[in-house]
Order: sequence, then structure tokens, then C-alpha cells
Amino acid sequence: MSPLHTALLQSSGRPGDVAHNLRVLADAARTAAATGARLLACPELFLTGYAIGGDVHRLAEPADGDSARAVGRIAAEHGIAVLYGYPECDPEAAGTVYNSARLIGPDGTALANYRKTHLFGCFEREWFTPGDRTVVQAELDGIRIGLLICYDVEFPENVRAHALAGTDLLLVPTAQMHPFQIVPEQVIPVRAFENQMYVAYVNRVGAEGEFEFVGLSCLAGPDGVVRTRAGRSEQLVQAAVDPAFLKEARENNPYLHDRRPELYTDLV
Repeated sequence: MSPLHTALLQSSGRPGDVAHNLRVLADAARTAAATGARLLACPELFLTGYAIGGDVHRLAEPADGDSARAVGRIAAEHGIAVLYGYPECDPEAAGTVYNSARLIGPDGTALANYRKTHLFGCFEREWFTPGDRTVVQAELDGIRIGLLICYDVEFPENVRAHALAGTDLLLVPTAQMHPFQIVPEQVIPVRAFENQMYVAYVNRVGAEGEFEFVGLSCLAGPDGVVRTRAGRSEQLVQAAVDPAFLKEARENNPYLHDRRPELYTDLV
């Protein structure tokens, strides 16, 4: 299999302005595809903004709503898969909104939809309902892709569950804020190494409401080495997910092979 060239869009767009953010996404998709990327990942709640308070309910859409169809058209036009964050309303449960991420394939069809399972802080717990499914996966160009959102990746159990399910590339749209830059700087490379996978962590950046997002989006490999990292401004960065290197790394690193699950029952 050929490497999967993956682009990370580090941007907060314009909070509250879905139409503008779709234009930003379209521009990034065009640029990324022109440089050979097959996948574009955007941050947590990219379509609407993060610190939007009561507008969460007004801007929430079904998983297959108007914005999903718009992203599908963008993906198909440029032949690039797109992961984006958005607030998802459930048509069958009035008032229920999830902090979700949706993966659209390069032909414009939906590949996966994930609802954040671990909500962070009073803000998220006030406006969102937690999801109840940890491992959500899809296939793209022979790569098994898994989805988590922000705080989810800080729980080692979540990432290990993906490793055991065969995830090759874990996509993590995030809204990581000051003073928690230890996560992109140190936690993400360790998660990739200890679970023998690639981890793409794509963040918001700059001030938004009461929050200051730290940027530092990165893609780390199964050897714990960061392949690309953004700074503290809006950027589009890119790196390759190499299945041949992943296979070699898994053969050389014994972590997953040397597990003794019979000793871990106290964890649950």
C-alpha cells in the first residue's frame, strides 16, 4: 500500500459562521489535494466554533444534514477525504446534542460518525450529551482509521481499545487550550508509540470566548516521532502515514504482543 498523505488544518474559522467555515474548509481541501493529500482533518467543532454557548442548539445539525452534504460536495470535487467536527442533533431525541466528528470519503460519501464520549469541563457537560461508543472506524486507501475527539485521547484506555481493534491512524480533532499544551507536545507522541499507530491531533488556535487554544497540531508515528507539527498560528501542515513503516514498527515493538490481559481485570 502507498502512504496516505494527510493534511491537518489548524484553524478556528469564524465562530458562529458555518458558511464562512465551509469556505475555509473548501480552500484547505483544494490546497491539500493539489499537494497530493488524500485526507484533510479539521479541528473539534470546526463548522460552528467551540465557545458558542447557547448557539450550540441553534447550529446543531443531524449527521446527514446540510453541512454534511456541503462537505461531501467539497470532498468529491477535490478527491480528498475530510474529517470535521460539528454539533450533532438527534432528530429522534429533541434537545439532545453531541460533540461529533464526521469522516467523509474522497467520493463524497459518509464513512464514519463519532460522538465524543468523555466531555471536558462544565462548558461541555452543560451543552452536550456524551456518546457511548468508543471505537468507531473506517477504511481509506487500505488504512484503518479510528476517531476520537480531544479529551478522549487523554484516557489511555480509549487509545488502547483502538489499538486492539486494529486502528492504523487515529484522527483526533481537538480544542486544546492553555495551559494543557503538554498533551500535543508529550502525550500524543507517547500514545502513538505505546499503541503502535499513527495519531493525528488537529487543534483550534487563538482566543475564543474564555478560552485560548494552543495550536501545536501534530501527526506522530508509531515510533513516537512527530512527523509534522504546526505552531501557534493558523496553518495547514501535512505528513505521510506509511503502512510499510507501521508494519515494521509493530514487528519490532513488543508492547501489544506482551500484554497479559488476565492481570488487568481490576481496571474495570
